[in-house]
Amino acid sequence: MTPDELDLREILRPGDRIVVGQACGEPQTLVEALIAQGGEIGGLSAFIATSFSGLFTPAATESFALSSMGAIGALRAVAKEHRLAVVPCHVGRVGPLIEAGILGCDVAFVQVSPADERGEHSLGLISDYVRAAVAAARVVVAEVNDQVPHTFGERLSASEIDYAVTVSRTPVRVPPARIGPVDEAIAAHAAAYIDDGAVLQTGVGAVPDAILRLLRDRTDLGVHSGMIGDGLVDLVEAGAVTNARKKIDRGVSITGALIGTERLYRFADRNPALRMCTTGYTHDAGVLAQVERLVTVNSAMEVDLTGQVNAEQSGAAYVGGTGGQVDFVRAGARSPGGHAIIALPATAKGGTISRITPALSGPVTTARSDVDVIVTEFGAAELAGQSLAERTRRLIAVAHPDFREELEREAYVIQQRGF
Repeated sequence: MTPDELDLREILRPGDRIVVGQACGEPQTLVEALIAQGGEIGGLSAFIATSFSGLFTPAATESFALSSMGAIGALRAVAKEHRLAVVPCHVGRVGPLIEAGILGCDVAFVQVSPADERGEHSLGLISDYVRAAVAAARVVVAEVNDQVPHTFGERLSASEIDYAVTVSRTPVRVPPARIGPVDEAIAAHAAAYIDDGAVLQTGVGAVPDAILRLLRDRTDLGVHSGMIGDGLVDLVEAGAVTNARKKIDRGVSITGALIGTERLYRFADRNPALRMCTTGYTHDAGVLAQVERLVTVNSAMEVDLTGQVNAEQSGAAYVGGTGGQVDFVRAGARSPGGHAIIALPATAKGGTISRITPALSGPVTTARSDVDVIVTEFGAAELAGQSLAERTRRLIAVAHPDFREELEREAYVIQQRGF
């Protein structure tokens, strides 16, 4: 059917729980229909892990309830107006929660590429929990977009789709972030932990992009990441990423989400050196345990003096999420020859607030017992195996100089009693 023929009142039931493909795999036409028609159906709810489309706004969600694992991308504005229900969970648990019926899924909204000669659709730009949603749903509605790249990995048979809406529109794009001097300084310290043959996990944003720019002289890098952006294309074209030394998935970059621009999408189209996988593979502890020299890079809002990491909330504002941080921090810290890096600027709000802090202002996303290396523009604090007292000293050393004296006073008690 065409978008003009799409009438959700004939497909959905009052009270239906909808799971929506996330990030650049968001089916925009289906979301627009939900926003326009949802109020006439009543009692609807939708779950989406992240959204960058800008379609989900406080006003748009007045006719249905919206939930997510975090306030990432455009969902921050919805959270700010208290219209987003946050379900704290690791992204790798979304699929299993759907399978178990804990995270309800009556209807799956997904975006796919056109079917191939075998009648199979590529999941295109997002894989993660899509298969779990399709398997659990009473009704599967697919936005078949001829501008979505055909990627290798998970497939959706035409027979699994109950309603197909044919469109031709630009998929959601997330342009590279602007890289500033602080980002470059953080990247320089982080890149020192990435040697030839390392396997990378990064997010998207200024710091990850700045790190990737510094790796073009490396050889035989590999990729096993929950998401990748345009920076991967640069490294492949520079000859730095070959995946040649990986113990598993040799020669292939593994990811569950493509978050970038048309350049990344063209690179991914029918590229056998890239495979899209569910979070049951990208984030699985058993799979990650087989990846040697894994270096993971994740971000944070703040880190306290003992190493606890908050990546979700800044004061009263919920602006992040659990994501896959814990899965990859544990994996990188335990990987032979690997590291788990938490990278963040030393200050926030124009330098008025230290992000190395005596106590967190929000939840503990990653426990101090899992933390390996904390990196700011002032250096790297290696915390694994260090006492709490020593951790305070190392973290103060990478804090902004303007706040070190205050932090030293706060750390005195820990240093004296040992905890």
